Order: sequence, then structure tokens, then C-alpha cells
Amino acid sequence: MAHIIVVGNEKGGSGKSTTCMHVATALARSGFRVGALDLDLRQRTFGRYVENRVAFARKAGLALPSPTMRDLPEADPADLKPGENAFDHRLSAAVAALDAQSDFIVIDCPGSHTRLSQLAHSLADTLITPMNDSFVDFDLLARIDPETGKIIGPSIYAEMVWQARQLRAQAGLRPIDWIVLRNRLGAQQMHNKKKVGKALEDLSKRIGFRVAPGFSERVIFRELFPRGLTLLDLRDVGVDSLNISNVAARQELRDLMRTIALPGVEVNF
Repeated sequence: MAHIIVVGNEKGGSGKSTTCMHVATALARSGFRVGALDLDLRQRTFGRYVENRVAFARKAGLALPSPTMRDLPEADPADLKPGENAFDHRLSAAVAALDAQSDFIVIDCPGSHTRLSQLAHSLADTLITPMNDSFVDFDLLARIDPETGKIIGPSIYAEMVWQARQLRAQAGLRPIDWIVLRNRLGAQQMHNKKKVGKALEDLSKRIGFRVAPGFSERVIFRELFPRGLTLLDLRDVGVDSLNISNVAARQELRDLMRTIALPGVEVNF
């Protein structure tokens, strides 16, 4: 069975699609067969990223290792079981189709609470939650006392992950390996960064996730999207000399892949 990686956060703008594309491409470049699904049926940023990659590679005559993106199939009402949700049926069918031809399936969830997102979380072997390094994003994970900074209790997104874990336990599936990714770590505001880091460390022990360093805010991520490229493709397109920012960004990706520690994956790029 394919190992399912779900990238989710109910808040938009946290870097989910960038994370999906770089993780999927790193796996494809390591020789794995990678399937991909974008559950944000309106914006489809991950889907468009892969489409841009395929179009650019074809035009440039390059053989770029890439994930195989699939759309959710339409559901024929006649195929639905009594009481079955159409979105459940569509996602299950898409995962089943990719499972037979994939070592890993990377699923990008929308930045909102949807039926598809809820179901995808229950399918996750590995869950990656990118978050901007601020208490605005932290609020989706837990509520804190504004005076003491102590954690009062889990918030809406953490509760959804807990429900997904319960469903997996009832089905006899292995537990979700949950990783919270600290994106857009800046050199400034060190005091706030330390406070967020301490809060995440405390919360991780209470509700069971691992904390990983993510991607800093870099212009290159916005520049790569139109061509569907990632940090790992730069030399393939003629960039022989990487600047300091690009080298640092590649190291961030290495650190991320090592922290995720996917089964059978060696980080050698």
C-alpha cells in the first residue's frame, strides 16, 4: 500500500502547496512513484503547480521527475451506497486508483474545514501541518492564556486531528505521524519566535506531534511556481551557480525531509 502524506492546515497562506510540491518532487527524484491529489477544488494551487511543471518540461525538452496528479473522479449517484457521502466516494476512488501505481501519495488540503479535508486526515500515515511562525496560526492548534502564555486547551484544528486519529484507531490502522512545520521563520522578532517555539514544544508533548523547521520567506518560491520548478530543479534548467539564499533553501528542504523520516527514504540531494 502507498504511504499517504497529507498536508493540512485550516488557515490559508501557510505554505501548504509549496510544501507538497517540494516533498513530492524530492520523493520523485529519489526514484519513488509519487501520486498527488489537490483537494482544494476551487484554487487548485498544488494541481496548477504540477500542470505548470509538466508544460514547462515538455516545452523545454526536459525529463523532470514529477508526481502524477489526478483529479477526483465524478461520482455517479447510482454507485453510491445508501447514506454514503459523494465526496467520500470520490476521494476513496481517487486514492484507490493511485494506490496501485504509487509508493507515496501526497494530498494537499484546502485552507478551510471541508468534508474532503476531514476524510483525508483520517487517511494520513504522515500529516504535515505548515504554519506561519506566529500566535495567529498557533491559535488553530491551541488556545492560550494571554497573560501567562499557558496552554488552556486544544483548538479546532487539533480537535479534528484527534478525531482522525480516533477513526484510524477504530479501523486498526497505524497512528498518524503528525509533524508541525514552522514556516516563514524570520531573523527578526527573536522574542516572539522563542515564545512561539516554547508554546509549540509544550503543546507537542500534550497532543502528540513533532516540530520541524520549515521554509523561510524567500522570493524564489514565488519565482519557481509559473514553471512548476522546485529548488531541486535549478541545475537542470541551467542555474549552475546557486546564490546563498538558494543554497540555504535547499538545506531547509534537506532538514525537512530528514525530520519527516519517511519509510525507506534516504536524503541524498
